Parts: sequence; structure tokens; C-alpha cells
Amino acid sequence: MSLLGALAITGSGMAAESERLTAVASNIANANSVASSSGAPYRAREVVFKAVPVNSDIDGQSAVGMAGVQVAGIVESAEPTRSVYDPSSNYADANGYVTMPNVNPVEEMVNMISAQQDYQANLEAFNVAKSLALRTLAI
Repeated sequence: MSLLGALAITGSGMAAESERLTAVASNIANANSVASSSGAPYRAREVVFKAVPVNSDIDGQSAVGMAGVQVAGIVESAEPTRSVYDPSSNYADANGYVTMPNVNPVEEMVNMISAQQDYQANLEAFNVAKSLALRTLAI
């Protein structure tokens, strides 16, 4: 693997983890939102990653290895929303229940810590590759 390839892979990992952190921040910020702009309860966002293959041959099959990772998309969580009893709320249904977002703050904090650690690992790999490049140039 070339030095530029290592830098590209770690850079793509940092960009993907940054997207993941943005989604986690959005989820935490909306954990107690009763209604979104569409009027429906907020649904947690999840980032989906996909590997970027090194090269593709004529048949469309990818070569062994990968050239990084990228965000394939951001999807809404399929988890059910929660119902909270609050008959005084303007958003309460006929039985007094308010439909709340499907965001679990504890789960989101775990996702945030994981994304931060993954970002840090990519940053360390990037710095090692950069350091090796500088040492090579010094020779």
C-alpha cells in the first residue's frame, strides 16, 4: 500500500466518523422533541457505512482490499417510538399519551464514545503515516 493510499483510507475513516458524530449529536438534541417540523415525532438517525473497493475489473467485481470507507446513507431508526403519559400536553392524544422520539440517550452516548474512539484511531494512523513520510524525506 502506498503512503497516499494509507492517508486516503484514514482520511475517509475520519470523514465517515465525523458524519456519525453529527447524527449522534442530532439524535441527542432531539431526544425530548415532541414533534419535528413535519409534525411527526423525531426518529433517530443512523449512519450506514460502506467499504470503497480498491479497483474494479471489467466484470464489476472488486479487487481484494479496500480504498477506504464512505457514508452509504443516513436512515431513520426502525425502533418504535415511546409513549409518555402527559394529559396536560398539547400533543397528547385522547388517552393523554404523547408520542416521543425513539432516541435512547444512553445508547446515543455509547455511539458517541465509539465514534470518537474510531475517529481518534484513524487520526493516530494518519499521524503515523505522516511521520513515516517525513522520516523517509529526511533520509
